[in-house]
Amino acid sequence: MTTNLQVGEVFSNFALPNHQGELVQLSQFMQPGLLDKKLGFLDGYPLILVFYRGFFCPRDRQQLSQLVQFQQELTVNYCQLATISTDSPLVQAAFRAGLGAQWTFLADEKREVIKQINILDETEGEYAYRAQPYTFVLKPDLTIHKIYNGWFFVGRPTIDELRLDLRTVMQTNSNYSYEAYNTPEVKQIRIPQQEWFNNQPLGTNGLPVARGIISWFDFKTGNGAIASSNVEEDIFFNFTAIPGEGYRTLDRGTKVEFEIVTSKFGLSARNVQKLKQDVINL
Repeated sequence: MTTNLQVGEVFSNFALPNHQGELVQLSQFMQPGLLDKKLGFLDGYPLILVFYRGFFCPRDRQQLSQLVQFQQELTVNYCQLATISTDSPLVQAAFRAGLGAQWTFLADEKREVIKQINILDETEGEYAYRAQPYTFVLKPDLTIHKIYNGWFFVGRPTIDELRLDLRTVMQTNSNYSYEAYNTPEVKQIRIPQQEWFNNQPLGTNGLPVARGIISWFDFKTGNGAIASSNVEEDIFFNFTAIPGEGYRTLDRGTKVEFEIVTSKFGLSARNVQKLKQDVINL
């Protein structure tokens, strides 16, 4: 029995509990990040979706161990990975921790998705009533780019094959080229070095200047938000809007002044600088 899906078809946008028991919909993995949305890059990112038999299968352990070696690369290339089996969330969490995996494990205990795509193993033996080991590479809109049938281990994708698949998909994204970032609209949010290097005063470029307090900053994504009396909602910013070299951060509660950028995608802050004064009245 082989899957009834084919390359070019759209994968079902199903929802399953993850290893923490939280319900997750498949399309959530492909969503563009906060910075992408502010810059108008709405394509999203591809997903590697791996169906495996269970923690007890030596072939699955080998495949997932290889993916552990790949996960750091996935973090910096913005692509996503998720694995699915019929094991419970509790079992998945234990297996995930033992592997040292950082991606999401999904539990299809009722075999609903596995049956829907026709990959339920109906043979006798230790793997009966489990998922056949398929790997799907999905485009951001859930279209199937590649299908790997891993019934025999040689049918499972290598890291090099997955990298090529992801590259092929990513090359169609609107933000894949350098030129996409070298535009006035993007430079309004990602502050060019020549502006802060020459100590250009805030507001010199005609943008309004405001003061506020860092309400949150995510050190993993480099995104944050500022609470200000000038506007009702928090104002988004990315670390690239902070003057300086390398990876810049700001702690929650830091008092700042900044320029406000208004676009069709909402408000953003740029040229975010620590305020020298001790008091901000919000």
